[in-house]
Amino acid sequence: MNERTALVTGANKGIGKHIARLLAAEGLTVYVGSRDPGRGQRAVEEIGAGARLLVLDVTDPDGVAQAAAQMDRLDVLVNNAGISPSLAPPADTGIEEYRRTYETNVFGVVAVTNAFLPALRRSPHPRIVNISSGTASLTWSTTPNPQFTPVGGAAAYRSSKAALNALTVLYAQTLAEDGFKVNALAPGLRATDLNPRAAAAGGDPAEAAQGALRLALLPDDGPTGGFFSWDGTPVPW
Repeated sequence: MNERTALVTGANKGIGKHIARLLAAEGLTVYVGSRDPGRGQRAVEEIGAGARLLVLDVTDPDGVAQAAAQMDRLDVLVNNAGISPSLAPPADTGIEEYRRTYETNVFGVVAVTNAFLPALRRSPHPRIVNISSGTASLTWSTTPNPQFTPVGGAAAYRSSKAALNALTVLYAQTLAEDGFKVNALAPGLRATDLNPRAAAAGGDPAEAAQGALRLALLPDDGPTGGFFSWDGTPVPW
């Protein structure tokens, strides 16, 4: 065990739980962020040594502030919590679905990141990893790419992740002088309960988590403001 600490939001299941497990295996104390205390505690028990429960709903500003107040120093923040309510195209997506999706995937990331910035600033090597999506790439969405056929579905989710990508760049630019490394990860289609398409996929969530681990433990000469696939290759914005 070393003195480094990490927080992974939405870490009671799926890719987030695998990221937390890998960070704990590296010797970090890992706070498993979970809205549901029971599910979070079960994840902590499954991960084992180094895992700690942090009850955290990224859409609850007061709860985020209370969680941040519990942490004096943080070395790694992985903004993993995200939702994809439907696969509908924009014309068939109600405004409330956009609001709900952005509340978690965009506003929640901003709330958590800003609340935990004081703790991250106390780290000698602060790292922020935002779990995005290859489907958020405007380049890949309009041209042939190695991951998916360009279509206009999942409008709320994909546009929210495109906004997250923009925030990744802005945070990276404004925090660079303080030694931060801020990057986004495209985990690929994984067998999770994000949406029906993901649930039916055969992709291993643990494989995607390896990509997040790489960005979480970047050396000081590593990249910042980048968008990377799970295997480390750059993804075009």
